[in-house]
Amino acid sequence: MRTLAEWLELHESVHPKSIDLDLARVGEVADALGLRPVPYAAITVGGTNGKGSTVAHLVALFAALDVRTGAFTSPHLLRYNERIRIDGEEAGDAELIAAFERIERARGSTTLTFFEYNTLAALYIFAARCVQAAVLEVGLGGRLDATNLVDADVAVLCSVGMDHRDFLGDDLESIGREKAGIFRAGRPAVLGSAEMPASVFAAITSSGARALIAGRDFNWMIDGDQWSYQGAGQYASLPRSALPGAIQYRNAATAIAALEALALPQPLDRELIASALAQVRLNGRFQILPGPVEWILDVAHNEPAARVLARHLAERPSVGRTFAVVSILRDKDVAAIGRALGAQIDAWILCTLPGPRGSQAFELASRLAPSINAHAELAGSVAEGCSLAQAQARPGDRVVVFGSFPVVGSALQWLGLY
Repeated sequence: MRTLAEWLELHESVHPKSIDLDLARVGEVADALGLRPVPYAAITVGGTNGKGSTVAHLVALFAALDVRTGAFTSPHLLRYNERIRIDGEEAGDAELIAAFERIERARGSTTLTFFEYNTLAALYIFAARCVQAAVLEVGLGGRLDATNLVDADVAVLCSVGMDHRDFLGDDLESIGREKAGIFRAGRPAVLGSAEMPASVFAAITSSGARALIAGRDFNWMIDGDQWSYQGAGQYASLPRSALPGAIQYRNAATAIAALEALALPQPLDRELIASALAQVRLNGRFQILPGPVEWILDVAHNEPAARVLARHLAERPSVGRTFAVVSILRDKDVAAIGRALGAQIDAWILCTLPGPRGSQAFELASRLAPSINAHAELAGSVAEGCSLAQAQARPGDRVVVFGSFPVVGSALQWLGLY
């Protein structure tokens, strides 16, 4: 019998491409497994940024409603098991292996990518565990992403920004068109922002989806440390989300709007929402670790996310210096990320990140140099970068670790938190 690690190694090699956006192959295997249509309510959550936080708020809301919920997210920080959760608990190794064995028997000669195996395993486990609802985070794009196998009851599009141009197109209209491919005729399409490319609104019209747009069909008002939501229902004097950063008002409101659109028999009320907001958890999204030296961990890995991180840092000024421990995948716009964050960072520690998409520290320095005006030091790994930052930081300083999921995962491990 293969171990989980051996299965994951196999999944890396079955298909000739690591990414192959095509629903035909994975759909064929899903049907052989009897995974469609899904026997539970489903919400898909797509977009360039904001997906993970919106999923986390939805999961917390479902928990407050006592709805048995499956959540599928990617990528993971340290353990593959993080990607598939039931009521907040990670799928176990034995459970994943059983799903992979069943998928392997069903696929025959059909090849699958790593992410396609992952998606099928999530759907298989959700059905086996008899979940009442599932929240599926779209991986790359939308129209041809494996999660789009599911005809979701509600589709959420959080944002559209420049990312994954090799697969989605070189302009926002093309990217928006691909991401809007998760919409379904007659079903709610929740937009977390009204600032979307025209192609998104065109897709709503052509698909026959029912649009629910932030600022038009639902809204939120901030009043100090409290806020209110106005949508199908109205909820006043809500506490802040447990996830830090002003962007979480938008993500929380979008999650509430999606849940309202799902029209579950269990009613929402102010106390239930307040309880959910207090319980929402998500590592690596402006995650603050207080102390004499404050550490902030964020998976910002593209220009739009870097701008949000910069805004959050500006909203939370440091009395001392700000160190950045960072590595950025080589297919990202490194210069744009540097421009977005340059004004907030006093010293950069650039780390080598292994893997086919990883960057060498010296390569990163060369690409980043034109867009920053601060000293940059090189480190052979994220752990080494964290050690350098710890050695140099003094009380009142802060260390910001960002750049990708593996960067934050390595930092969490170095800090002894994972």
